[in-house]
Amino acid sequence: MTTPTKDHRSNEELCAALEAEVARLAEVAGGAGLATPVPTCPGWTLGKLLRHVGITHRWAGHIVRERVAAPIRSRDVPVALPADDAEYPGWLADGGTALVAALRDAGPAAPAWSWAGEPRFQTSGFWARRMLHETTVHRADAEITLGREPRIAADVAVDGVEELLDNLRVAGWIAGRLAELPGGGERLHFHATDAGEAGEWTVTLTPGGFTWERGHGKGEVAVRGAAADLLLLLYGRRRPSEPRFEIFGDQALLDTWLTKTAF
Repeated sequence: MTTPTKDHRSNEELCAALEAEVARLAEVAGGAGLATPVPTCPGWTLGKLLRHVGITHRWAGHIVRERVAAPIRSRDVPVALPADDAEYPGWLADGGTALVAALRDAGPAAPAWSWAGEPRFQTSGFWARRMLHETTVHRADAEITLGREPRIAADVAVDGVEELLDNLRVAGWIAGRLAELPGGGERLHFHATDAGEAGEWTVTLTPGGFTWERGHGKGEVAVRGAAADLLLLLYGRRRPSEPRFEIFGDQALLDTWLTKTAF
């Protein structure tokens, strides 16, 4: 069975971490040309990445601030884009600041619609966690684009792995791809070497999807690496062939998982 989510961080810790990630991304963007291609997001430029993050922040902030209870698309929230490329870092920072303020004001338990159908995900706390990891991964995208080595705190990365696993289970748009996984009880074990007991997970493939649980276990394939690297691997920003990972067992199963769960 899937382990119920237990937050690794309080609402204020999530908000503070999100605030720091917004500042980091704005700083990275300030020294780069927006036409620069983003290798980890094929077809995107740095400008498109910043627009995506800035619009997503404003969408999530609107949902939390207005206590939106029905589905709403990001395109349905009016957003004024900067007139000049030089304004993008400040525009990004302004949207992030407003989002963090809305999340702090709401606290973790305010009702707020999300695409995740389970009641425990229909809260402002869902958005604090989702926006932290959305911003963290895209900040890593921007740094990789500029030849920097992304650094993500191990505790943030550990929570990011679990948040991703939760998202994959409940995101309807990925259900078709999950149904293409083998589904016969095959297990994948992920081990963060710098996170102690908190950094181990076993994913078990089931007909039409998967379950996951924390803790040490054996699987058809096991992957060891730093928590930040595992997070970026699961998001498709790292490749399993990189020497930063140790892989034991069925490499083909890992490749299938990464292909079918590309987020």
